Amino acid sequence: MLLSPRLRRWRGLLFRMGIDTAIVLASMLIAYWLRFEFRIPPQYSSDIWRPLLLAVAVKIPIFFAFRIYRFSWRNIGLGELAQTAMACISATAILAAIELVFRDVGYWTAMPRSILGIDLAICLLALLGIRISRRLILHTFSSTRTRGKRTLVVGAGDAGSELIRALERDDGYAVVGLLDDDSDKKGLVFRGVAVAGNRQLLPREVERLHVESVLIAMPSAPPSVIRETIQLARGAGIQDVKIIPQLAELYTGIVTASVLRDVRPEDVLQREPVRVDSGEISRYITGRIALVTGAAGSIGTELCRQLLRFGASRLIALDFNETGLFYLESDLCQRFPDRDIRVMVADVRDAEQMARIFDQERPYAVYHAAAYKHVPMMEAFPCEAVKTNVGGTGNVLQAACDVKADAFVLISTDKAVAPTSVMGTTKRMAELLVRNQQSQRTRCMTVRFGNVIGSRGSVLKTFQDQVEARQPVTVTHPDMERFFMVTSEAVQLVLQASVLGKSGQVLVLDMGKPVRIVELAEDVIRFYGLKPNIDLPIVYTGIRPGEKLFEELFTTEEGSEATSHKQLTIARLEKPTPEWLADLSQLMIDAKRGDDAVVLRSLRDLVPQFEGRE
Repeated sequence: MLLSPRLRRWRGLLFRMGIDTAIVLASMLIAYWLRFEFRIPPQYSSDIWRPLLLAVAVKIPIFFAFRIYRFSWRNIGLGELAQTAMACISATAILAAIELVFRDVGYWTAMPRSILGIDLAICLLALLGIRISRRLILHTFSSTRTRGKRTLVVGAGDAGSELIRALERDDGYAVVGLLDDDSDKKGLVFRGVAVAGNRQLLPREVERLHVESVLIAMPSAPPSVIRETIQLARGAGIQDVKIIPQLAELYTGIVTASVLRDVRPEDVLQREPVRVDSGEISRYITGRIALVTGAAGSIGTELCRQLLRFGASRLIALDFNETGLFYLESDLCQRFPDRDIRVMVADVRDAEQMARIFDQERPYAVYHAAAYKHVPMMEAFPCEAVKTNVGGTGNVLQAACDVKADAFVLISTDKAVAPTSVMGTTKRMAELLVRNQQSQRTRCMTVRFGNVIGSRGSVLKTFQDQVEARQPVTVTHPDMERFFMVTSEAVQLVLQASVLGKSGQVLVLDMGKPVRIVELAEDVIRFYGLKPNIDLPIVYTGIRPGEKLFEELFTTEEGSEATSHKQLTIARLEKPTPEWLADLSQLMIDAKRGDDAVVLRSLRDLVPQFEGRE
């Protein structure tokens, strides 16, 4: 007969109460036996039922008062055990007080005080022991059940230990093995699972333990280690490989089963993790109002998440993409339900609207990510690129200075260095606008970096789509190289730059070494268990309009200057001349008229490195 959930709860409660009642009775009786060396004198034995009854009448209600019957014995931890101990000690103290008050009343023969001390020790050990024993027994048997996928966890650090504990409450996984490269951990048992050895044993453990799933719990590990672990798992025939993301992606800092995600090609990107001063960022952001433009884009979305993670009291998210804003708001409200989140459909090209929003919201820190970024597309629409990337930047910059925001940060690109495209040229002009801005209260700065891997329009996403469709993978040129960075890391460095940057500076993120695009394509093909140019061909399509073979982060004229953060460098950008600014004003007029030919000529005059199409 199946019991209802309510009846099952009552049955469990009565079972635990019955166990505790037996312990209370037994501990008091044993205390008498030990005190009198198993020969209880008649004056005590005749009335022994009275202290036994009193012990039950006092202790069980006290246990209820301390809510120890709400604890699950299956998952009981140190906090619950400590509260159980406090309940037992408190109950004994009350018994001692009752005995002291009534010992001369004559209702029963006075109890030797030593009995209460003996009773406390026995009762405490029994209460804690039965709970710990039950948990160990349940854990031992449950770890060998097939209640979920037989799972191997790689990483026995804090994250791995927390993950195993979290999975005890998740029927989807049954952890049967654990690996770690630290030789000192070999043989150690973490929550009932022993460390078998290092990662090189993964194929052997998969076969020996009949593993169905591999979970990588190394959020601080370098990409080379993650890459090798994924390859070992895939080589052993495991398709279900999940990972705890890097610390930069853990918005709550808490490891649970819900943070696990499928491995992605960007997890094997060959660059070392970014290190930022989280405390410094948090002190700057906490309790402040932050505003993000282009909030529905890849960079903007991550900026919103991390600003809230670092404690922004209010977030204003601006974008012209209403659908993207709808999904962004849903995501942010779910992640941060207690924060003041305001999404606004707004156009950075509308100067009056920007001024009105800034005057109403009075942001402390402004992150300007709104821009047109698609290189070939902007070659066809130069006027639109100018109006958004140059005019929009000027509008947001002026609005931030008018309300005396502490910081304005322009998100720029390596394509602004010696630009050969319309998009890169307009971003270069936006950098010069920020460099020229004069404000006594607002620090106006630019942060420049390369490609963000996994973002919308990223070449990585194109490669993934092609491989999943089993289509030829297209690369423009065998020698083409690009700088890449993971979105979460780029955004953390942007936030770090906003803390330490000074007005007029162009801060360049350390992007590591450039990656050959063809090698990235080969890595994506291998990631899916295929062989490049055997299972899937790589096809060269030729360089598109506005593209360069190699990107740079600095020009020769700019040079570089170190900062207090080793992954941030200052590019020395000269201020524009008054004549340049006057020509820029005319460019904006021409762009609003939609005269592409005139705009292209003006771009070549204003940024001599840009040649562009005639």
